[in-house]
Amino acid sequence: MAGHGKNKLPIIATNCLLWIQAACYGYNPSKIMPIMATIPSKTIANYSGVMPNGRKKLKIGKKTQLLSSISLAQTLLCRSLTQIAQNLSFSSRMSIYELISQESAKYPKPNITFSYGTAGFRDIGTVLVSTVFRMGLLAALRSKKCHGEAIGVMITASHNKEEDNGIKLVDPKGDMLHSSWETYCTLLANAQSEVDLISVLKSIANDENIDLDAQCNVLYACDTRPTSPLLVEVLERGLSLLCTNSTNFGVVTTPQLHYFVLCINTQNTTPYGIPTIEGYNTKIGNAYRAIVDSARTDLHIVTPIFVDCANGVGAKQMQLLSNYIGMKYIKALTYNDDTTTLNKLNVDCGADYVKTNQKPPPSLEIYPTRRCCSFDGDADRLVYYFIDNDNKFKLLDGDKIASLIALHFRDLLQSAGITKLNLGVVQTAYANGSSTKYMRNTLKLPVSITNTGVKYLHHVAQNYDIGVYFEANGHGSVLFSKEATETIKNTEPQSPAQKEALHKLCNFHDVINEAVGDAMSGLLLVEAILLSRQWTLENWDQMYSDMPNKLLKVKVANRNIFQTTNAEQTLVSPDGLQEIIDSIVCNYPNGRSFVRPSGTEDAVRVYAEASTANDTNELAYKVAKAVYEKGGGIGPAP
Repeated sequence: MAGHGKNKLPIIATNCLLWIQAACYGYNPSKIMPIMATIPSKTIANYSGVMPNGRKKLKIGKKTQLLSSISLAQTLLCRSLTQIAQNLSFSSRMSIYELISQESAKYPKPNITFSYGTAGFRDIGTVLVSTVFRMGLLAALRSKKCHGEAIGVMITASHNKEEDNGIKLVDPKGDMLHSSWETYCTLLANAQSEVDLISVLKSIANDENIDLDAQCNVLYACDTRPTSPLLVEVLERGLSLLCTNSTNFGVVTTPQLHYFVLCINTQNTTPYGIPTIEGYNTKIGNAYRAIVDSARTDLHIVTPIFVDCANGVGAKQMQLLSNYIGMKYIKALTYNDDTTTLNKLNVDCGADYVKTNQKPPPSLEIYPTRRCCSFDGDADRLVYYFIDNDNKFKLLDGDKIASLIALHFRDLLQSAGITKLNLGVVQTAYANGSSTKYMRNTLKLPVSITNTGVKYLHHVAQNYDIGVYFEANGHGSVLFSKEATETIKNTEPQSPAQKEALHKLCNFHDVINEAVGDAMSGLLLVEAILLSRQWTLENWDQMYSDMPNKLLKVKVANRNIFQTTNAEQTLVSPDGLQEIIDSIVCNYPNGRSFVRPSGTEDAVRVYAEASTANDTNELAYKVAKAVYEKGGGIGPAP
């Protein structure tokens, strides 16, 4: 053994022992591989491959010995039994929980209390290391619980500042993690020690009756944030301990990962699509082109749309999508598409900036006739806007998008002769009051109000055959029940007009990403509807006039003291604050205001509406001041 170093023999023997255990005693390879992965590759014996007869060839110095697998291991074990007893790695004798504890110790939990909110975990990226490692473990458990169906893990902080990051899990249908597992996320993230961590893991496995040897599948991706590569690496360490199958989709939008999860889990039933970027672009792009072909009268006129990508991941993906569709069908000109320069993500741009400030990004030149829209940092929000002939800024937010879709789908269903399907809309308390009245009173459609957060809207939208759901911030989608899909597909047309309407409904169905709100899919949906109706943005805006509204943010010491009811429109605590708000609101005609805690930071959102802009601003700041004074405000007063 000259020239190989005395310390290598135990490692060789350890690996041979592991091989014997796996081959002779039927051990699950998934338990063996994580152990072998902890042994540095440079210290592992130099195998040259598997011979045709199934034996291993081991190079030892200048001699090559050809031995059967078992005899090789036995020979090496016997030749250094004393040394092995002294130096043998304990990995081969560790339980999976001991391995998890050992690896977790490399990622100590910071002195922070984490909470899994509507958007998962969000914080400064560098303090999320322990949480991301632990979510790798939980994602594997969730997949095992779901009989090996794919679970998604997305590392992103959406519209938050660049130094932030986050992580959220995606359930098998491409929707948000089931609420019962959000508690597990919080418990696991806040386990103070490795002993506590193992205790929580064992409790989850026991309570959910999870077999740790069961198969699992986890798909993961990230956005363009500087801390994303680090967090992906840490996630992979967590996954390696419990997950037998995982796939890294790289840098993609959040909605694309949701789409991939749904596609993977429907492959053996009714395939939703192909789980690749190319598959995504092909499905929605082809459907969009079909709508355009049936709608436009002049094949040479394509009005450009200027897309603010918030310097986020949507920039590259929107370019790929528009290139696939082709300039003959769409001219999507991307702005704020710098994903490599630091400190530009979501800075003075993006959907949240436009919605909150009620003005376009300063980097985007805008004038009458120029059509503009904005994504957020991970491309799951979409808002449109333009400048009218009086140079007045006009915002077409999630409420206007929902109203446009609801109107067009109502008309298409009528033209298709389909009357038995229930079309409805889901909004939150942030929806402009005029939009709710328009859909209820003019379109004669049912409108449900639910808690803020796409997971709540998505759930309520499932109560309709066709459920249109959007938050005012531009996050939303359309869901089709199985009955709706089959009815649209199987209805026999009785006239050319009915046939055309059915054909359009099928294509609109395929343009939509039903898994979750999707800015790119939403852009194609809006463009297709406007083209079908031969509408400009001005026509769209004239559907109804928005009530003047204002959204403010008040930083507080502890957002958790703010508790709400009535779809988050009424405060339960702090005591007495709701009464103060009511007394302020009653002084303004058509006044409406509510406050709710942020799901991502220690802050409270204040929303206000009134008949005039001046009244709205005054109302918003008075309520914000009351929140600051009675709710533990920090920093400058509003």
